Amino acid sequence: MEKLHGIRACVFDAYGTLFDVAGPVAKLANEIGPHAEDISKLWRQKQLEYSWLRSLMGVHADFWHVTGDALDYALDQFHVSEPGLRDEILALYLKLDAYPEVADALAVVKAKGKLTAILSNGSPSMLDAAVRHAGLDKLFNMVLSVEDVGIYKPSRRVYRHAMQKLQIHDAPSICFVTSNTWDSHGAAHFGFQVVRVDRFGWKDDRLPGKPAALVKDLGELSALV
Repeated sequence: MEKLHGIRACVFDAYGTLFDVAGPVAKLANEIGPHAEDISKLWRQKQLEYSWLRSLMGVHADFWHVTGDALDYALDQFHVSEPGLRDEILALYLKLDAYPEVADALAVVKAKGKLTAILSNGSPSMLDAAVRHAGLDKLFNMVLSVEDVGIYKPSRRVYRHAMQKLQIHDAPSICFVTSNTWDSHGAAHFGFQVVRVDRFGWKDDRLPGKPAALVKDLGELSALV
């Protein structure tokens, strides 16, 4: 892999990139029943779909609301209605585990003198809870939410917001790191140098914008920046 040049900041997606979104359902799989894995996948699918559709419709709701709506859909689809289970799953979503290599990888990037930030669809309260639970709060210069602009990624307004907050005026000076293919295309098309974390074996989408590099986990990031 070729080193990325001119990088001043590394900006990270949160869900699926830093934090394991499959954790809440996995931890309650016995209570949820035989369709737990299917529910987890559908929940994530609908969570993303609802964020995009609300952006297109111009009817914004924060990511906590969207996450609850998506979970309701997934549970209903598989006829899971045990009292209190929904609330228990959502409570665990505020305490997501970071992937094992995340803390060390962030520390190395900061030691290289790069600014570090999160840029996420998550609401500020969701992100604060996840970052603190994972013990990552001292590893970021800032944590940015789409709530500041009122529309979800991959809107250009979201990526531009990161530039403004970081006070970086040339997009290629930002390395954007995500495991989500749609996010990698959106950020690359905007102008960031994108590193996609291939945690799940997904192919690039057929969309504008191409990631600059593909890594298996965040441990490979330091060699690129």
